[in-house]
Amino acid sequence: MHSSAVFLIEFGAIILGLGLLGRLAGRLKFSPIPLYLLAGLAFGTGGLLPLGASEEFVAIGAEIGVILLLLMLGLEYTATDLVTNLKTQYRAGLVDAALNALPGAAMALLLGWGPVAAVVLAGVTWISSSGVIAKVLGDLGRLGNRETPVVLSILVLEDLAMAVYLPIVTALLAGVGLAAGSVTLAIALGVAGLVLFLALRFGRLISRFVSSDDPEKLLLVVLGLTLLVAGIAQQLQVSAAVGAFLVGIALSGEVAEGAHNLLSPLRDLFAAVFFVFFGLHTDPASIPPVLLPALALAVVTAATKIATGYWAARRAGVSAKGRWRAGGTLVARGEFSIVIAGLAVTSGIEPSLGPLATAYVLILVVLGPLTARYTEPIATRLGARRRGAAPDVVATPPREEMLDPVEDGTAGRA
Repeated sequence: MHSSAVFLIEFGAIILGLGLLGRLAGRLKFSPIPLYLLAGLAFGTGGLLPLGASEEFVAIGAEIGVILLLLMLGLEYTATDLVTNLKTQYRAGLVDAALNALPGAAMALLLGWGPVAAVVLAGVTWISSSGVIAKVLGDLGRLGNRETPVVLSILVLEDLAMAVYLPIVTALLAGVGLAAGSVTLAIALGVAGLVLFLALRFGRLISRFVSSDDPEKLLLVVLGLTLLVAGIAQQLQVSAAVGAFLVGIALSGEVAEGAHNLLSPLRDLFAAVFFVFFGLHTDPASIPPVLLPALALAVVTAATKIATGYWAARRAGVSAKGRWRAGGTLVARGEFSIVIAGLAVTSGIEPSLGPLATAYVLILVVLGPLTARYTEPIATRLGARRRGAAPDVVATPPREEMLDPVEDGTAGRA
């Protein structure tokens, strides 16, 4: 059969399969990420039906998926949001990094993987899934809760930290020396600072330049600009994902809203391809040997995320029930953990890192929505039992737990 025909059949089957899996996840009110990863495992090396003709195209689609994920994330925030969160919530960000990155680094060192793999696995366990958490908050009707701005602030700080973390990981994985790595980090910080400055001072002018009443022209300009900047960033060893994130931050107002609506379907398509691509490069037979470390790491970092959310919400004056809800909501890991692990898999620094990251994300992307829903009722029940009182499980938050969603600016453009 002609190679182009084989490609169309394979790629069409992948897209159709992803659509059906996404529909199934929607009916189950569940994140489709674990299903996409499992699909990749099925079609990859050692899977049920390895791909041939379409694998190269899937690899390119996966790279575009990462770029669009970070672009859409940047569109959710203004430069003012980021600066405000950095000033007011930086302590929560530091606690979040310390409690959740250190277990990943420690596990990598215990497994004998070396310092570079330790830095990578620290990022995998550190960053929560903004996509999964946003969906969970909406499904549970918690967007107006008092603890929600705390959760969003932590996510914003994690996203901002990615602009510094990704260039460091890219330089380490490339094996550059200390001097070259320092130059790369300096460039990344300089570019990020410059973009924030330009967005603060000239955001309206930039948005006006990009703006168009024609959806087709707006889509082409924003997508073309994003890919161009991402390519330049990658050429400078800064990371294409960071370049895309900064483009999203630079756009604001109606342009950001219009670009978000136009690019959402493309983001969903290529992000799904990205998760499949990651699964393609993971041999299913390599997961069982790392399942126990992945499970142990998932249990530890679920607890540390709950502790992070509890501490941050307590510092913000949220009641005990809201603190538990904030902690349970932050548990899910997903797209960013896979992005970080994908960089390591591509570089080939540690063969077992990809399988462990896959198992870890599969566990926590399933566990995350459950902890978001049940952490507070379980904590309430246990607290009541310790006090010798009847447990009072509240199905919906009391009136004092609610606030107007527009009262706090940490929600960005979401």
